Amino acid sequence: MTHPDQTADKAAIINALAQWIAQRPGLEYENYGDPVSYRAEARAIGKDLQDARTLLRYVDASQITGDQLADAFRAFSGRLSWDGAKLSYCTGQYWPTEYRKAACAVLASAIRYYWRDSMTGPNAGGHISKTARNTFGRGIASRWFR
Repeated sequence: MTHPDQTADKAAIINALAQWIAQRPGLEYENYGDPVSYRAEARAIGKDLQDARTLLRYVDASQITGDQLADAFRAFSGRLSWDGAKLSYCTGQYWPTEYRKAACAVLASAIRYYWRDSMTGPNAGGHISKTARNTFGRGIASRWFR
């Protein structure tokens, strides 16, 4: 989080997240019993990359501010954090399977709160999942906007 009297730099956060999700996962084949489970895990991690890129492009092109994006780092139990200059991550179980999920959670959180704040009327919150489905498709909507 940034200091209260500072404004978070959206471009710096976007660039840091782009580099973060571009990292190779570093799966260790020895951790898997067979090639089938290894390839399944690799595919899931690849899907996380595609989700993260899609969400990142949306946030970058949106009116979401740097401060709103910095506030979203509470997502994913705050394990991915932004200190105003760089990202830090506290691994839960296995870094290769969760680092991109953490980025997706942060980005989806920023989008969700942005949409929530811009929607008006009764049941505005119920429209977020529909908006996500219309914006990103059923896959991303079901994974990140339930």
